[in-house]
Amino acid sequence: MSLSRRRFLTITAAVALAPASLRAQPGRHWVGQALGARASIRIDHPEAPAITARCLAEIERLEGILSLYRPESALSRLNRDAVLEAPPFELLECLSLAGAVHRASGGRFDPTVQPLWALWAEAAAAGRRPAPDERRAALARTGWDRVRLDAARITLEPGMALTLNGIGQGYVADRVAAVLEAEGLGEILIDTGELRALGGRPDGSDWPVRLAAGGAVGLRGRALATSAPLGTSFDAAGRDGHILDPLSGAPARPAWRAVSISAPGAALADALSTAACLAEDRPQILALLAGFDGARLESLHRGA
Repeated sequence: MSLSRRRFLTITAAVALAPASLRAQPGRHWVGQALGARASIRIDHPEAPAITARCLAEIERLEGILSLYRPESALSRLNRDAVLEAPPFELLECLSLAGAVHRASGGRFDPTVQPLWALWAEAAAAGRRPAPDERRAALARTGWDRVRLDAARITLEPGMALTLNGIGQGYVADRVAAVLEAEGLGEILIDTGELRALGGRPDGSDWPVRLAAGGAVGLRGRALATSAPLGTSFDAAGRDGHILDPLSGAPARPAWRAVSISAPGAALADALSTAACLAEDRPQILALLAGFDGARLESLHRGA
């Protein structure tokens, strides 16, 4: 799970339906490291230190399943061995959702692009773009229809590898929200690069979210994700964005400067906003969202 787009994880939470005396208590503020980046958790609750510790433990547990950068994570072992017996529920859930978005997007969202991603990253480090034959060879090792998954095992064909870019950050936000909700907190905003809100702000208003490309969205009981084809690029010149077209093997054509989508969950919003960056026009994006209850296009900005 690449988290390079996010520089800071923040969690803000308050006690659900708490009396005014408790809600007025000063927040307990923790600052440290989580998901490989600086993190901030502010919780208004008498047991804030213990709840914070449980949030961090959940994030650590999920990294042990979903991270591309931990050699012994479930995802890394699957990519290395091409088979994973008795896969963790969380990996199956994440990949099942990815498969649903893959089908609805006509293949625009595809977790099997990891060989392409590695090729473009290695070529950029050498100061060049991949040659056509290199791209064809990497494309030959992709294809969601070649992934087999069920509760017993996940298998890949030789040379394939999966990435959870475009869904993993949202999935972590959803799981942390579940932990906090189980603790009785109901006024929560979680930012892992994608936003997940349970309820609104303690004063009763929506969580105000300013969009990088302009405008604002009020968030309550929903998630919001924004993807930008050139938000992160492989090359220093900023020409080759990190969202790859699984059909051509090339970075997404920057038709859109940024796409913001809200949905009931952050993993879904994350995947849909990524897929939307590869859509040709607004009707195509709306057709994609129509396949998912509660998904909504919040902002769409054309590229330069």
